[in-house]
Parts: sequence; structure tokens; C-alpha cells
Amino acid sequence: MIQRLILLVLLLALTACSTTPLKPWERGHLAERSMAWEPDPLAAQLDEHVYFSKEASSGGAGTGGGGCGCN
Repeated sequence: MIQRLILLVLLLALTACSTTPLKPWERGHLAERSMAWEPDPLAAQLDEHVYFSKEASSGGAGTGGGGCGCN
């Protein structure tokens, strides 16, 4: 039973490995503006400033709560 479990874990670990590199003609799609984490950096900076002002702390954009500490 333990051998099967070890074999299963090893097989699952190997499925995460990928040796297929991107082709040169596929890389152009990844460089598009729409593929960026923040397509519009200025708007993202403005949103972060608004969340910072509302939450009264830095990094308040990713967490819930009203800023009063009563989450």
C-alpha cells in the first residue's frame, strides 16, 4: 500500500514538469499589452492610491474589511 502511494506521489510530481519551450512565433502573444498583469499602469497606480486612502494602510487593495480592524 505504501509503495503504491509513493508511486502515485512520484507520478503526480512528474506531471508538473514541462520540457516544451515556446516557439519564437508564440512569444509575440505573450508580449501584448493585454497579457500584462496590469495593462494600464497609470490606472492601477490611481486605484492603489484610492484603496490606500480608504484603508489608511498600504496594500489594502487585496484584502477585505472596512479598515477598522473588525474583519
